[in-house]
Parts: sequence; C-alpha cells; structure tokens
Amino acid sequence: MGRIGVALRRENKGTGMDRRQMISAAAGAAIAMGLPSGRAAGPATLLAPRLKEGDTVGLIEPASASWEPFSITLIEEAMAALGLKAKRAPNILDRDGYFAGDDKARGEGVNAMFRDRSVDAIMSVRGGWGSARVLPFLDFEMIGKNPKALIGYSDITALHLAIHAKTGLVTFHGPVGISAWGERSLETFKPLLFDAATPDYVNPLADEDRLVQRKWRTQTITEGVARGRLLGGNLTVMTALAGTPYLPGFDGAILFIEDIDEAIYRVDRMLTQLSQAGVLKNLAGVIVGQCTDCDPGSEYGGFTLTEVLTHHLGRLGVPAYLGAFIGHMPDQFTVPVGGLVEMDAGAGAFKLLEPAVR
Repeated sequence: MGRIGVALRRENKGTGMDRRQMISAAAGAAIAMGLPSGRAAGPATLLAPRLKEGDTVGLIEPASASWEPFSITLIEEAMAALGLKAKRAPNILDRDGYFAGDDKARGEGVNAMFRDRSVDAIMSVRGGWGSARVLPFLDFEMIGKNPKALIGYSDITALHLAIHAKTGLVTFHGPVGISAWGERSLETFKPLLFDAATPDYVNPLADEDRLVQRKWRTQTITEGVARGRLLGGNLTVMTALAGTPYLPGFDGAILFIEDIDEAIYRVDRMLTQLSQAGVLKNLAGVIVGQCTDCDPGSEYGGFTLTEVLTHHLGRLGVPAYLGAFIGHMPDQFTVPVGGLVEMDAGAGAFKLLEPAVR
C-alpha cells in the first residue's frame, strides 16, 4: 500500500469516498467558486516533449564539482537502466575551486545541452552551490526556442525559477543524477515525464509497528483547497534570488519549499525576507516539503520549526501544510515547476491538473 503517485485509498467512513475522489470533488468546487487558476504575469506556459525509450539526456554540472569520475559513470548506468542514453556537457569533471569550471563554462554547459538537437532532456549531475552564478551567461531566448525537460533539485532551484521566469518553460524539481533512484522516486518520475500523466501526490503509508502512523505524516497549517501554478524549490536558493530579475511572479501560485541543514532562526529569517519582498503576499497556497536536519540543536527551548512555519504561513490566510515528499530525501516526488496543481491542505495532498510535458 501507499505507492507514491498512485491514488491512495483511505476511506472516509461518512462518505465512502477515497482521497482521490475527495480531491477531485474539491477541485470541481474550487473551479465553481472561482479560486485562482494561478498564472502570474510573465511568459505563456511552455511544455517540453515527453521522454521516450532511447532518448538522450544531457548531463550538466552548473554548480559544485564532482570529485570522483566514477560517479559520472554510475549516473550513465542509471540512465541506461531507465532506457535512456547520456551525453556529458563540456564542463563535466572540470574544476575551478569548488565549482565544476568557471561561471561562464558552467553556463555554456547548460546552453550547449539546450542547443544540442541530439539531446532530448537535461539532468543535473548534482547540486551544491553555484547555479545562481551562471544565470547571466544563459541564453534564455535560445532555451525558449528549444524547450526540454530540465530535472534536478536543491541548488538547481536557481535554474528552474530563472528559466520559468524568462521563458515560461515547465521544468522538474526531482532527483539529480547522483540520487539513489529508488523505486518510490520512479513512481512519479516516469509517469510524469514519459507518459504525460497527471499523478496524485500523496505521502505513502509507513510500514511500521505503531498504533498510529508516525513516519511520513503531513501536518495541516491552514485547511482548504487551492489551485495554482506550482512554483518554488529550495528555500535558501529561492530567497537568494529575491530582488533579481530571475524570480518569477508568485501571484496566484502554489508555493513549495524545502531545505536541508538550516538552523530554525535562518528559516525564520528567510521567510521574513520573502514576506517583506512581497513573494508571499498573493499566494494561492503553500506546500512545505522536507526540512531535513533542520533541528533545534543548541537552540532547544526557542521556536520549533513547526512554530516558525505556522507563524509565517498561518497568517497568510491560504491553504498550507507541511511534510510533503519534496526535497532532500531518497524517495522524493518529482514535481513540475510551473505545472497547474490542486492542493488539499487538510488531506495533505495535491495533484497535477494537466500534463506537464507534451
């Protein structure tokens, strides 16, 4: 039970409806009530072609360097196991301090994969730090004329948001090449990118010997249903783009955030900055993924992470929940940045309303 990307039947004893039916019914009600469909001012939505067996995935390294050449070989083998071929960007395995080549070379590595007609989709080898530094070197006009699925997470948030802001292209916050590629992570990745499916995103049931489930639970901050374009990613990276031309408009959007190894006061500080920058002002809803290793530590006795999130997000007056399978975890969802979704904060779930590839 509890496969990610497949509707999870949890009967409501009063209605006999499962969760998927409840979300679908809520979606219809939301449309009838005129809830925002979520497209902030900017380029029209642009979709990449879907993947098919035998396609070529361009491997890019826009941020930190890979220290071990064999790690690239393992990624190529993982792509082959998915029925895909891999092609390396020119800067793969380059070094410039802790970066995979200098800023211009890393940016040209991204451009080269979008420009290359033999490449069908693009995946980042890893994250780290540095993607924001390549943004001035990206040829956004060319990228918009060669739409391809861009896949990755963490620091790749900078590419996702900038490319969507400049071109309207829907990209994919999901595994990077060095990810574990476990079975659960494939349960949204493959249907979404190969089949143009519209999956339900529901956390799985944990197989644990407990009276009530403890693992993989979601927590509702504000009840409600909302529709909107899904925009966001790593909280730290997104906050660093505030005030730049690379952050898309968030009016009417469903914001999603995740992070790793951040002190709670820094999460507080980043949400304060986004609020004061106007990013949180007109959201339709918020989905908080994993904040991995964001523990109180020596700050124990101060605010908890849940308290900080509730303080900032609860006062927005829009549906919000935390605990989604998004972020730094082995079995993360692959979600479309810019895709139209319906969220149900009370159910702790969301679903894609239209294909994210063509």
